[in-house]
Amino acid sequence: MVPSVKLWPVQEADLDELLRFRWDPTVTGEYQWFGFRMANTAALRRRWREGGLIGDTSSFLTVLVDGVVAGLVTWRSYDATANAEIGIALFPDHRGRGTGTAAQRLLVHLLFSTTPAHRLQAGTEVDNRAQQRALERVGFRREGVQRGLNFRAGRWRDSVMYGLLRDDGAWAP
Repeated sequence: MVPSVKLWPVQEADLDELLRFRWDPTVTGEYQWFGFRMANTAALRRRWREGGLIGDTSSFLTVLVDGVVAGLVTWRSYDATANAEIGIALFPDHRGRGTGTAAQRLLVHLLFSTTPAHRLQAGTEVDNRAQQRALERVGFRREGVQRGLNFRAGRWRDSVMYGLLRDDGAWAP
């Protein structure tokens, strides 16, 4: 049975669970652990109180699977236009089941339907094959490798950049 995936504004009751992605290496997964980010956690709490983690430069939504918090999706502006870079983090129990693909497809549809963005992009480590497959299923195209982009687990890692244009049409439901 395919789970029912929805995106929802971050609720106060879910905030502590979602912030575990910033300080708990057991939930982040191999490709998302960049060390303890406690200052970042405090800033996100403050942002939630001020605007529910929806903002002009970056935003967060909860990923719900059959009503259960499965993780979060993010987007942030990366230039002077409405173009954005998207991201996703799922709790271990929700990985490898199509949840990431469904959530990113919903996010792409939301952004192209409600903003003037012409381009969305997403990066992931070259070894993160699951995320690469999910992005390709959504319609993103592999654009190239960014060498030595992220420092994780004691060494610099290469990242693969993916892009999706509004004109591509692959995102439409």
